[in-house]
Amino acid sequence: MGAELRKLRGRIRSISATAKITRAQELIAASRISRAQARQAASRPYARQITRAVSALLTHNVTEDHALLNRAPDTSRVAILMITGDRGFCGAYNANVLRHGNALEKLLRGQGKEVVFYLCGTKGVDNFRYNHRPIEKSWLGQSGEPSYATAADIGRTLVERFDTPTVEGGVGEVHVIYTRFVSMINQEMTVRRILPLAVEDVEGEPGEGPSATYDFEPTVGDVLDVVIQQYVRGRMWNMLLESAASEHAARRQAMMSATDNANDLIFKLTRRANEARQAEVTNELIDIVSGANALTDQRAED
Repeated sequence: MGAELRKLRGRIRSISATAKITRAQELIAASRISRAQARQAASRPYARQITRAVSALLTHNVTEDHALLNRAPDTSRVAILMITGDRGFCGAYNANVLRHGNALEKLLRGQGKEVVFYLCGTKGVDNFRYNHRPIEKSWLGQSGEPSYATAADIGRTLVERFDTPTVEGGVGEVHVIYTRFVSMINQEMTVRRILPLAVEDVEGEPGEGPSATYDFEPTVGDVLDVVIQQYVRGRMWNMLLESAASEHAARRQAMMSATDNANDLIFKLTRRANEARQAEVTNELIDIVSGANALTDQRAED
């Protein structure tokens, strides 16, 4: 009985240490969520204005011939960018991105297209290396707190690949798989095509007044080239910030569940240890009483 009690106490100490770690991870993730949300909110005015600028350009020049507005690209070779995390302890956050990437790859290959992968996040790179799958390019170390420089580099790389003919190693489509932050307990997997840009007819909101007229210098094509590339980089920046907030929220939720499970297990093991200790004390009392009775009987016989 003593060996069982020592074993239970050892498990309680081990699980208690684990619970302290998961609790610390939960608090760290909770503190980082607010910062990630603040950065995302700060980027919204820029994203809103660059989207308006692109909409104005496309509305007034829908017939402009530009590579990023290619209505009929050669889609025999397409790119998929998957945004995962650099760390674990976040539940199914990374696994969901990889699963959706595999599903999209299967769908595109079923359409006869060649698929190449770009990865952002150490967990995605580790998974591809473990399975000996090729990677075109990767970006590591900034999933929790991305920088605009990284977003600009990703956007520039994808735009360059889209501008390159497929026979020369370019791609005809670019899809991004990331996790959109909805709330602290809800993060939504999102698959979005960012290239080529889709031109949509959107009616103006009531009360906006008459549409403005625009003059372009030096040319419409030059303005489109700059503004649309800025738009792509802005979209990438927003996706990285969404993914960062989602990763912290997923980690907080996973660590909270782990801490609760550890505390439940500690409670159960503590009860078992108390029962074992009670049984051990009872056996010791029985031995003492039995010994005392034996001595009493022996003295009575003497």
